[in-house]
Amino acid sequence: MTVVTTTAPEGTVLVLGGRSEIGLELATRLASGRTVVLAARRSTDLTEQVAAVVAAGATTVATVEFDADDLGSHGAVLESVVAEHGPLSTVVLAFGILGDQARAEKDAAHTAAILHTDFVAQAAVLTRVATLLRAQGTGRIVVFSSVAGVRVRKANYVYGSAKAGLDGFATGLSDALRGSGVSLLLVRPGFVIGSMTKGMSPAPFSSTPGQVADAVDSALAADKSSVWIPGILAPIYFAIRFVPQWLWRKAPR
Repeated sequence: MTVVTTTAPEGTVLVLGGRSEIGLELATRLASGRTVVLAARRSTDLTEQVAAVVAAGATTVATVEFDADDLGSHGAVLESVVAEHGPLSTVVLAFGILGDQARAEKDAAHTAAILHTDFVAQAAVLTRVATLLRAQGTGRIVVFSSVAGVRVRKANYVYGSAKAGLDGFATGLSDALRGSGVSLLLVRPGFVIGSMTKGMSPAPFSSTPGQVADAVDSALAADKSSVWIPGILAPIYFAIRFVPQWLWRKAPR
């Protein structure tokens, strides 16, 4: 674990997926006067990310090795962060993969890899994080779902089904956390223009990582339990639920 410190830390923000564009943008918005821990694979290669969070006003920025797909390591990672930086105030789950839909339709191993990272690993670490924060009696969790999981389309049904599972898991967990002092913010962005979608034509109502982070920051400040980004997608997807399946299967993406 590497650490860059300026003055005494105040609060701890943990970003699981510290190399994520959205995760980093959100970290910079939560950084002022706080301790921020960026957890990712190849954690010694996060120089630019650390510099960005330091520039945003974090008092302490640390990195820790984290492999989301290694479920057995999650507990030790969380324990090490708490042992070194104290109680967690906000935990952001920012890891995930888009995968290759065409490949997944023929390659069962690739299908399993997408589902493992985007649902199984998320659910596993969420369970550990929720247990830890319940014991503290306080804390916030940020989970990134997607409109792709609200109604799954044939064009990306593997990724979409993983997000559908995560959305359901996070919704249930949010309800289960009521009264515990711990809250969960479920984020449902539309198409996000970034490295994950590089080479793809932006869909209508697209957002940038910065716009997503701004909306999440505002939702946290307002103590919301869910947020659609952009907000217009909420009524659109409410209506989409009633589109007949024969017509929905013709949706291009």
